[in-house]
Amino acid sequence: MPHQYPSPIRAWYLVILLTVAYVFSFVDKYLPALLIEPIKTALGASDTQMGLLLGPAFAVLYATLGLPLGWLADRVRRNSLVAAGVALWSLATASSGLAANFTHLLLARVGVGVGDAALAPGALSLISDSFPPHKRGRPVALYISAQSFGAGVAMLGGGAVLAWAATQSVIDLPLVGIVAPWQFTFLAVGLPGVLVALLLLVAREPAREPIREPACEPAASSGPSMAHTLHWLRARWQTFGSLTALVSVMTIVAYSQNWYAALFQRNWGWDIARYATWSGLALIIVGPLVVTVTGWWCDRQLGRGRPHGPLSVVIAGTVLLLPPGILAPLMPTGELAFGIWLLNLCGLSMVSAAAPVALLAITPGEMRGQVSALFYMIIMLTGLVVGPLAVGLFNDQLFAGQRLDLACALVPLSVGVPGLALLRYVRRHYVAATAV
Repeated sequence: MPHQYPSPIRAWYLVILLTVAYVFSFVDKYLPALLIEPIKTALGASDTQMGLLLGPAFAVLYATLGLPLGWLADRVRRNSLVAAGVALWSLATASSGLAANFTHLLLARVGVGVGDAALAPGALSLISDSFPPHKRGRPVALYISAQSFGAGVAMLGGGAVLAWAATQSVIDLPLVGIVAPWQFTFLAVGLPGVLVALLLLVAREPAREPIREPACEPAASSGPSMAHTLHWLRARWQTFGSLTALVSVMTIVAYSQNWYAALFQRNWGWDIARYATWSGLALIIVGPLVVTVTGWWCDRQLGRGRPHGPLSVVIAGTVLLLPPGILAPLMPTGELAFGIWLLNLCGLSMVSAAAPVALLAITPGEMRGQVSALFYMIIMLTGLVVGPLAVGLFNDQLFAGQRLDLACALVPLSVGVPGLALLRYVRRHYVAATAV
């Protein structure tokens, strides 16, 4: 019996809710990047410590829990799972505003990672079951556009809240007491996410697509086991492994740029409000526009019978993002650096939008939750651990804390050469997989 997809109105309502949740997740992830300098001043942290805060503190449990939560997403009510994650990371972000020292803030960021781990596998599985294959590009693109839009909201909203808080002589909150402007910003940005969690909790969930053969054994009526999924992937490791490695290049470059607020302040004298406004507008306008066009491009290629089309977009985005990612931190002025970074943003957005479409196109419906969780576990762990931490370590260990510009340029340079060398290998195996 063919799968019964929900009505377009109900399907798109769910996509919009998931997209709003994703926006909040990126707001909560990007906010510490905007607040690097005030946090360093208040807590006396080094660049290496801030690299830990921006990346590994969030990434370790995010990655560790991603796969078991993906397994759950293939078995339990996905709306409830996602709603619980949204509520947890929102409360953890708010609690960052109560941190009295670096250790407390580090633990709060760990909590954000735990909550965020539930979103990606549940969301992609829900979207896949709401639309037929040839119509998934645009809803996936809308959902992925939250990456750029959420980062932009974090910059604009976080910058506005911080600027307002900085004008107050004293911020004295009920039950909390006196807080610094950066602490108030965490509280103000984190708490609204709880409302999104409630809306997701009561939303209707689409039926799951029926199990296809030969991906899963007939007896596995409740969904394939994690062991079975890993066995299935192991037989196709070249295709999935090379795709994951290529997308990891993008995440490393993207999360190394968590340092850009500090870079623009230290190198070119931009204050937080100016950087937040410029970058926020770019992320809100340019990012979603490129992602939307990318989703249309993927749908068009798939509709024309080109199953490897989404991978071609991933490759084009990778080639586009690397050179400006290396050059932007080395520019003589902040304005020129910002203009070059816009090209990098276009490439990052292309890869972000096309990669999940490429992944879903070669993954059976009954194991999309687990495969998506494994995919995001690897690329996010790689990007969040390597990207921000490498910048802090490079600057502290190689440049004595004095050349953040060189540290930021060195990260995309060091991952770019292996990434470009991987392109032909990825394409060969993906084309073979889609030809089956």
